Amino acid sequence: MNLLSAAAKVSSITMLSRVTGLIRETLIARAFGASEMTDAFNVAFRIPNLLRRLFAEGAFSQAFVPILSEMNSTQGPDQAKKLINVVSTLLFWSLLVTVIFGVVFAPLLILAIATGFQDKQTFEITVVLTQLMFPYIGLISLVSLAAGILNTHQRFVIPALTPTLLNVGIILAALFLAPQLNTPIYALAIGVLVGGLCQLILQVPVLLKIGMLPRIGLGYQRLRQAASDPDAKRVLKLMGPAIFAVSVAQISLLINTNIASHMIAGSVSWLSYADRLMEFPTALLGVAVGTVLLPSLSKANAQGHTELASQLITWGIRLTFLLATPAALALFIFGEPLAAALYHYGKFTSHDVEMTRLALQAYGVGLIGLILVKILAPGFYSRQNIKTPVKIALIVLICTQLLNLIFVPLFAHAGLALSIGVGACLNAALLWVGLARRGGVSFGKQAWWKFFAQLSVGLVIFGVILGFGANYHDWIAMSANPMRRIFLMLAWGALAMLGYFMTLWICGIRFKEFLRHAS
Repeated sequence: MNLLSAAAKVSSITMLSRVTGLIRETLIARAFGASEMTDAFNVAFRIPNLLRRLFAEGAFSQAFVPILSEMNSTQGPDQAKKLINVVSTLLFWSLLVTVIFGVVFAPLLILAIATGFQDKQTFEITVVLTQLMFPYIGLISLVSLAAGILNTHQRFVIPALTPTLLNVGIILAALFLAPQLNTPIYALAIGVLVGGLCQLILQVPVLLKIGMLPRIGLGYQRLRQAASDPDAKRVLKLMGPAIFAVSVAQISLLINTNIASHMIAGSVSWLSYADRLMEFPTALLGVAVGTVLLPSLSKANAQGHTELASQLITWGIRLTFLLATPAALALFIFGEPLAAALYHYGKFTSHDVEMTRLALQAYGVGLIGLILVKILAPGFYSRQNIKTPVKIALIVLICTQLLNLIFVPLFAHAGLALSIGVGACLNAALLWVGLARRGGVSFGKQAWWKFFAQLSVGLVIFGVILGFGANYHDWIAMSANPMRRIFLMLAWGALAMLGYFMTLWICGIRFKEFLRHAS
C-alpha cells in the first residue's frame, strides 16, 4: 500500500467534508450571525462534538485498532471478529446508559460547561438543544467502531466520507426546517441527529461485504461474557488513559468554552467559526495521515519491525511540516480574507469578521502542534504505550490553563485559542522527544536542519505573497460582490502555494521523496 496515495485519497474525501462544513458554517453565520442563539447551539454541540473527536479521531481508534491489527496478523480473522463482537456489545450498553444520563441531566451539564449563561432563555434553549443532540453521541461512537474495523482492513474511503453526511443534515435543516419552527435554532440540532443516523447506516453495507458486521449481544449473559473477555479488557485498559492523552486540546477547548461564556455575546461563536477554519488543515493532513499510519504502525510493531515503524513516523512528521506550515502561516496572515469571504453575509458583521480574524491568528500559532499530535500519538499507541502520553497530557493540560491566566486578560477570546495552540505545540514537542529517546523517529539532526532551512525559504515567499494579497484589497467592502471576493481569496491562495512549492523545488526538495510504501 502506498501511504501517500492512501493519505491523499482520505484527504481528498475529507476535503468534501470540510467544504460542506464551511458551507454549513456560512449558512449558520448568515442566518444567525454571532449571537446568543449561535452561542447556545455551539455550547450544546460542544459535548457531542468533543466525543466525536475523541472517538472518531482519537482514543477509541488508538486503543482498538492496534489490538485488532495484532489479532488479524497473529491469530486470524475469526479471533478478530470475536473481538469486534465483544467490544461492540460493551460499547452499545455503555452508550445507552450515557445517552440516557445526558438527556436527563442536560441542565446540570450546561451549568458545568457554560456557567456564564445568565440569561434564562439562552440557558433553556441550550438545554433543549443538548437533549436533542445527545443521542448523536451514541450514533457517532458506533460509527467510530465501524471506522476502526474498516481502517484496519485498509478500507479508508467510507470512514472518511461519513462526516459529510452530518454537514448535509445540518445544511438541509437550516435551509428547509428552520423557517418552519418558532425557534429556528432547534432545526440545527435535528439536522445533527439525522446526519448521525445517516453516518451509521452508510457503514453497514461495507462491513457486510468484508464479513465484519458486529453482532451486539442484547442479553445480560452476553454482556457478562463480553465484560469478562480478556481482549476486550485490553482495549478498555488502553482506552481509558488514551481518552485523556489524545484529547488534551479538546478538554482545554471545553474549559475554554466555559470561560468564553462569561465574555461578551458572540465570543463562543467567534471561536467556533475560527475553529472550523482551523479544522480544515487539521483534518486534511493530521487526521488523514494519522488514519493511514496507525494500522501500518500497529502491524509493524506487532511483527517486531521497529525500524520500519520509525521510518513511518518520520515520514509523517516531514509531510506535516511540508504542508502544515504554510497552512499555519495562512491562518495568521490571511485571516481577514478567509473570514470575510466565507462568513461576512447576512447578520455576520464586519466586527464579527475582525473578532474571528483575531481567533484565527491565535490558532495559526499552534496549528503545527495540533497536527503533529495526531501523527506522533500513534507512535506510542501502536506500541500499546499509554503511560508516557498520559504523563505528557497531564503536564500540557495544566500548562494550557495556566496560559489562560496570561493570555485571556491580554487578548480576550483570542487568548483562549492561543493557549490551546501553545499547549498543542508543547504536547507535540514532548511526544517527539519521547519517541526520539525510544528510537521512534529516525532522520539525523543534520538532515532535519537542512529540511527546515529549505522550508523556511519557501515560507518567506509564501508569506510575502499572502501578506500582499491580504492588504491589497478592502475585503470588507467587497461584501456587495461575494463571488469576486471568493475568487480573489482562492487566487491569492493558489498563487502563494505555487510560489511556495516552486521555491522548495529550487531549494532541492523533491516530492518523490515523500512516496512511502507500507507492507
